[in-house]
Amino acid sequence: MAMTKSEKIWMNGQFVPWDDAKVHVLSHVLHYGSSVFEGIRCYATKQGPAIFRLGEHIERLAYSSKIYRMKVPFSSEQIERACLDTVAVNGLQECYIRPLVYRGYAHVGVNPVGTPIDVMVAAYPWGKYLGDDALTKGVSVKIGTWARMAPNTLPAMAKAGGNYLNSQLLKLEAVEDGYAEAIALDTNGYISEGSGENLFVVMKGELVTPPMHNSILAGITRDTVLRLARELGYSVREMVMPRELLYVADEVFFTGTAVEVTPVTAVDRLPVGNGEVGPVTRAIQNAFFGIVKGEVPDRHGWLTRVPRSVAASAKA
Repeated sequence: MAMTKSEKIWMNGQFVPWDDAKVHVLSHVLHYGSSVFEGIRCYATKQGPAIFRLGEHIERLAYSSKIYRMKVPFSSEQIERACLDTVAVNGLQECYIRPLVYRGYAHVGVNPVGTPIDVMVAAYPWGKYLGDDALTKGVSVKIGTWARMAPNTLPAMAKAGGNYLNSQLLKLEAVEDGYAEAIALDTNGYISEGSGENLFVVMKGELVTPPMHNSILAGITRDTVLRLARELGYSVREMVMPRELLYVADEVFFTGTAVEVTPVTAVDRLPVGNGEVGPVTRAIQNAFFGIVKGEVPDRHGWLTRVPRSVAASAKA
């Protein structure tokens, strides 16, 4: 699917036209995957466009940068403002926002010392990650043959560009085999996460999700679902899970900025439960979308409005 362009991209403190947002071919990031990034959604609400959990996303971007010893030349507050400005200057209502911190052009060598740290923010329209029917009908997935990285190889806590080579292998294999997505196991054979999603399992009304030490990303939508589920009265716990638990689960669903809350209705061609979207998944979906779409009060302060004054200043 071709990307829908917006008008401008924020690069190192200035807006540049979409087609002029370029890097040198010898930039460190192109050769060694030395980038960290975030995926953030802005939703159209009755009160105007609002970015979901902006502060938490930029906080994680800062953590990822620190893990890879990338000294970001902009503060978290400046990057948050850049996200607001980028949505505003492009006149977007509902969109995907991609902040990226990367090592730029100076020299080619594994040692990154001396390469500049560049920052960009793009925002553009984007639909449903796993297809238009994924949220309502669910998706069929497989257990991938590629394991998630071991804890002492690459830090799963950092949302780093290089980590997603593993995700690409999982995704390519799944699509080639006729599935929407793959679920990865960790190096000990326990359930980890999808190629770009966290995972929840429902067993007898209880929500279970893998803990951090199963090589998962500390997902912000994952945290959202944990909190919403408890508010709805469900028992929730983190637990190391064997692969076969997916075959006998009552419900399975993915969470993430891209997938939001997407039901999994089959694993390795075995139906999950009765093969339809389950009641717990549907309740979590309703609670989640009620907040992000502004249909219920934002009791957690998760939405950051894009004020009109920002749009005016961004275009100035």
